[in-house]
Amino acid sequence: MYRYTAFDRRLVRERAAQFRDQLARHLRGELDDDAFRPLRLQNGWYVQRHAPMLRVAVPYGELASRQLRMLARIAREFDRGYAHVTTRQNVQFNWIALERAADVMDLLAEVDMHGIQTSGNCIRNITTDALAGIAPDEVVDPRPYAEILRQWSTLHPEFAYLPRKFKVAITGAREDRAATAWHDIGLRLVKNDAGEVGFEVHVGGGMGRTPVIATLARAFVPWQQILVYLEAIVRVYNRFGRRDNAYKARLKILVRAEGRRFFDAVDDEFAKILQRDVDGDAQLLTDAELERMAAHFADPSGVRPARGGFEPARHLDAQAGFARWLERNVHGHRVSGYRAVTLSLKRAGQAPGDLTAKQMEAAATLADRYSLGEIRVTHTQNLLLPWVREADLYAVWQAAKAAGFATPNVGLLTDLIACPGGDYCALANARSIPIAQAVAERFADLDELYDIGDVALHVSGCINSCGHHHSGHIGVLGVDKDGQEWYQVTLGGSDGSSLAGAAVPGRVVGPAFAADEVPDVIEALVYVYRRERAPGELFVDTLRRVGLAPFRAAVDAVRRATAAAEVAA
Repeated sequence: MYRYTAFDRRLVRERAAQFRDQLARHLRGELDDDAFRPLRLQNGWYVQRHAPMLRVAVPYGELASRQLRMLARIAREFDRGYAHVTTRQNVQFNWIALERAADVMDLLAEVDMHGIQTSGNCIRNITTDALAGIAPDEVVDPRPYAEILRQWSTLHPEFAYLPRKFKVAITGAREDRAATAWHDIGLRLVKNDAGEVGFEVHVGGGMGRTPVIATLARAFVPWQQILVYLEAIVRVYNRFGRRDNAYKARLKILVRAEGRRFFDAVDDEFAKILQRDVDGDAQLLTDAELERMAAHFADPSGVRPARGGFEPARHLDAQAGFARWLERNVHGHRVSGYRAVTLSLKRAGQAPGDLTAKQMEAAATLADRYSLGEIRVTHTQNLLLPWVREADLYAVWQAAKAAGFATPNVGLLTDLIACPGGDYCALANARSIPIAQAVAERFADLDELYDIGDVALHVSGCINSCGHHHSGHIGVLGVDKDGQEWYQVTLGGSDGSSLAGAAVPGRVVGPAFAADEVPDVIEALVYVYRRERAPGELFVDTLRRVGLAPFRAAVDAVRRATAAAEVAA
């Protein structure tokens, strides 16, 4: 993990002190709401439906156990005892009184955390694969580059007020587990025929009311030049992106409108910046800088490949649930003798991605005891232990069960993504949490879930798509119709992982449904899949083979049944 330097700590603590002064002036009436709004947003503070919401930055998803314990303390002492992990690998609090906000920022600074650039029209949190640095299919570890990008973009004076928010994702694996195609800039570390490391750069992706898959800008940018190329992209966007219409201000709109002219402008800017290297002004990365950063991400002390294979059979007879947990929640590792373990935050009685202060402390204890003090936030709203010895898996399973983290459903229908929706968000048109809970209750039988197999269900409470409904095999979007909550269903989306192939937005299957119809709709879709599937065929593959028609007919039948019941009543 990256370790903060004295400079880093000074910056974060000075920023916390600056925010304390700004907040005090606001509370005294010296800064009105309009003047204070951009200042709080720059530090991650929103005003939501019921109370302020704080978004805490977790760069590329990596947390130390001491940081998670501090988040638990904040949840317990300043919030209502819980927090929420997001699809951008951050952590949110929903009930902190604004009057206490500066105290919270001071506590975060104590453990090298903050909310800088988790909001506002700037370059947001850099995200990556939760298995970065440990994945067996990894070509290059993306974390040193992610940290370099974080430092480059944090408080960048030229890019502090972009036309709209700006999101960057990076992966170094063969499989794209970071959904790079759905970002303003998606970076994939690759090697050319000569074995040289570089970046495949995709530009102009995004969700929202206009879902767009990013366009390949360059197949290979040498790693030394990546900051220069990104500077060229963001500079062109900053210069020409629309500022007169928030709905048309994202980079994806500019790329679609300008087409080749946008990329030509980027190429021209890129060449101009590189030319400055003659004078030593271009931000070319050096071997020394990369080595300095990579040293932070060396394997933790004590990690050594283990001899001998893992033998789960000696536990399976006594605990059948252990086998399912191994199948779903335990992942391969590049270091023999180690595994990565997902701590599921999708279980009955809690909203997807929520965890209590007690659970955060339990997760921190698990990280200390079994994962060398490190834990990660995944973009699927779970936690992950990256350094678990195979010999400890049974003990980890038992401890995870005791803490409520061991539901063996990773990748299954109930491992769904959902935004907080109308229960918290001022922008939402409909609630997401009740839909998620209703689906979890309908599909509580693990035997049924395992028979259904891998299905990505994503739920958003509004068109801003914080629940990533566009990329779900099944997507659910909350909409407002005459002041009532309704839900539009899409099918066939993909985030770009190997499970579902290239990234693509889902297609709408018909008019929206009432909230109480959604579980019936999901059940009808699953029924068609189980009826039509070939042996071993996944939901999304069956959908693509047979087409939308039988699925649309099934959900239309749900609508007709509801209408008939209303007439009968």
